[in-house]
Amino acid sequence: MKKKRNVISTNYLERKPKRHLDIGWKTEEDGKVTLEIENVGWANKLAQKLFKRPKVSYVHLDEMGSFIWPLMDGDKDIIALGKDVKEHFGDKAEPLYERLAQFFKILDSYHFVEWTYIPESKKKNSK
Repeated sequence: MKKKRNVISTNYLERKPKRHLDIGWKTEEDGKVTLEIENVGWANKLAQKLFKRPKVSYVHLDEMGSFIWPLMDGDKDIIALGKDVKEHFGDKAEPLYERLAQFFKILDSYHFVEWTYIPESKKKNSK
């Protein structure tokens, strides 16, 4: 059985992430960012009533995520953000682009991020 290699496409790194407008966030006193996710929809309303689930969930980002979150304005691609991270954290950020790719894949899976630029080859593959 072949093992999948953890390969990052250069095209993926050319994507430009932007914070989702519906997600509130604040910077805590310690400098870390907390995302405020409102639980909406009929299933969430039911869970709130039956299981006492909260109306708002809080996601606490780590040090690197808290540094990146305010920079995600849709103007910088992941490569440029990586340069900022490298400048701020130095060798502590390594393996840099693997970590960034995983971070953005997680944000994307939860719909916390929108993409203002998706490379052409990515658009063709998603059809």
